[in-house]
Amino acid sequence: MKKVCIGLLLLLTGSVLKAQQQADTVIVPLAKTSQIIFTIKDKSDLEILKHYNFQAMFEDILQRLRSDTSATDTTRNAIAKNDEEHEQNEEKWDTEKEHDDEETEDDEAWEEKVRKRDYRPGRTWQSFNFDLGINNYISDGDFPNADDDLYAVRPWGSWYVGINSTQRTRLARNFFIEWGLGLNWYNFKFEKDNVMVQRTDDGVEFVLDTRDVDHIKSKLSATYFNVSLIPVLDLGDHSRRPKMWDGYGSEFRIGLGPYVGYRLASKTKLVFKDDGDREKEKERGSFNLSNLRYGVRFQIGFRSTDFFINYDINELFVEGKGPKLNAVSFGIIF
Repeated sequence: MKKVCIGLLLLLTGSVLKAQQQADTVIVPLAKTSQIIFTIKDKSDLEILKHYNFQAMFEDILQRLRSDTSATDTTRNAIAKNDEEHEQNEEKWDTEKEHDDEETEDDEAWEEKVRKRDYRPGRTWQSFNFDLGINNYISDGDFPNADDDLYAVRPWGSWYVGINSTQRTRLARNFFIEWGLGLNWYNFKFEKDNVMVQRTDDGVEFVLDTRDVDHIKSKLSATYFNVSLIPVLDLGDHSRRPKMWDGYGSEFRIGLGPYVGYRLASKTKLVFKDDGDREKEKERGSFNLSNLRYGVRFQIGFRSTDFFINYDINELFVEGKGPKLNAVSFGIIF
């Protein structure tokens, strides 16, 4: 029976498509002497026919024919049943559509409410940002030369790392103040692996370690607690500065402002091999480093990528207690 119904449906479909081009009456021959006649006055009925249960209708017709029941009455009953089911489906579809429309209107109203709220001046958003870059310093307007200055550093390995809690306060549609607190680490890895930092009565000196060992690296590091205040022009007027992994962001933003840091700790580390054994010599102390650092931070971003440059206005070491060096750092913001 199922195969017969499927065949009838395929034949009916082909006949209907043919009738759309030739006539409004479709004749479907069945067996040897039987046929079904479809009269379609309005072609929009085709959409209704899609939802009819033809298999159930034919089973009902055949059952009534075997019982000598009027085929006309049988057909009418089957069609009436399908009409009832179709009307119920239409009511269900209309209800679902109205519900979807209401949800869409609610979403649009909520988005409009959020947009107006986000553009309110004085509103603040908090986020955690990470700085990753490299350190160096400037002496007499230039970077130190490894041939002349023992304190010259390698850019690769002289890492600058910062963890910051940043608040972003809107002052106007495209203008924000980014202010925050954080911890920053200076790492200065010297060009010469056997450089040692020594404290003397007159200050700090950079000397070479003359021991017969295989030197690996030497560095000076310092940890600071930092406070910053950066006015930012954001042409994309986003309330939160996007992260690199967000995949979106404003078109362009730029900021420039001051920062102040207080030194929490500092140390030196010399790594070498002696008779094949790896040795480390660490020494903690101030090394005449300035307790305060203050300078200017420049930020620039496009879409979801931001870069920074920090320049210390004051010298790295206490005046007269070490070389005149102004630390500078640059890198990327996550």
